Parts: sequence; C-alpha cells; structure tokens
Amino acid sequence: MMSLLNFVLFTNYRMRIYRLISLKEKREAAFLMAASDPWLKLGLGPASCLKALGVPFRETYITKAGGRISGLVTITMYGTFKGYIQSLFVADGFRGKGLGEKLMGFAEKKIFARSPNVFLCVSSFNEGAIKFYRRLGYAKAGLLKDFVIKGCDEVLMRKTKGPLLSGKRSRKL
Repeated sequence: MMSLLNFVLFTNYRMRIYRLISLKEKREAAFLMAASDPWLKLGLGPASCLKALGVPFRETYITKAGGRISGLVTITMYGTFKGYIQSLFVADGFRGKGLGEKLMGFAEKKIFARSPNVFLCVSSFNEGAIKFYRRLGYAKAGLLKDFVIKGCDEVLMRKTKGPLLSGKRSRKL
C-alpha cells in the first residue's frame, strides 16, 4: 500500500521512463507481473514473464518509485502488427493514479512516430483494462478465441491515425 507521502511524491515527481536492460530488473519485473492479473489468471509464471521480457526485438521501458519498479510497457515494432503493445503493467499501490496512462502515452508516442497504428491484446476477463483502453481511444479490432489458454479469449484492440499506406489506392484486379 502506498502512503499519502509516497503518493504526493509520486504525483508531483516527473516520471522517468527508461529502457529495461539489466537481468536483475528483468527478474524483478517478471516476478511482479507473474503475481498479478492477467498473468496470474493465465498461469504465466515468472519464467514465462522473464522469457517474454528477454525477446530481442521487443522494447521494454520501466519506471521506478522508491527504487522499485512501479510500471512497465513493452512494444514491438516488427511484423504484421507493427506498433504492438505487448504488455502494460502497473504495480499494486500505483494503479488508478495515472501511471498506466503515462506509460501508454510514452508507448504511443514512440509507435506513432513510426506507424499510424497501435495494436494490443487484452484478456476478455480483464474488464477494467478493456474500459481503460477504450477511454484512451482504442476500439475492438477482433477476437482471438482461446488464444493463450482454453476458455480465455484475447480482444485485439487498435488505435489509429490512418491506414498503413496512406494516399495510395489499390488497383482494380
């Protein structure tokens, strides 16, 4: 639980976001994620989370408070869904205080500089996250049935500034 003093310091402190590089911080992040939904409900333990944080073509950015990781966002800029937010995590004690929104803004700025679309998946049982993403302007783009585990769907969401190939028209076949 965050004390009132820590909350005041957090809300008045300019958040510093930086690239997750060290193995020690990756392990800390993996344990925090694995102990929290949706990772907990999906049965993704620390080893799975650590593996996901170690994929070379993903960029993970963290923020800290009191020397501990308070949040992270992971993006992927390769593949069909160029501009994909792989994960967003906010530690207990920092939820509902704007940290998730700040991390999303940071990720969106990086992605929109290189792509007109931002994609993410959210577990269908994670209703609070779905509302959060809708409030930020994301719309449902599809549904992936039983994607991670049987009985849990993933909702594909998209925030867009336009199509990938703006200004180009397709030729009639």
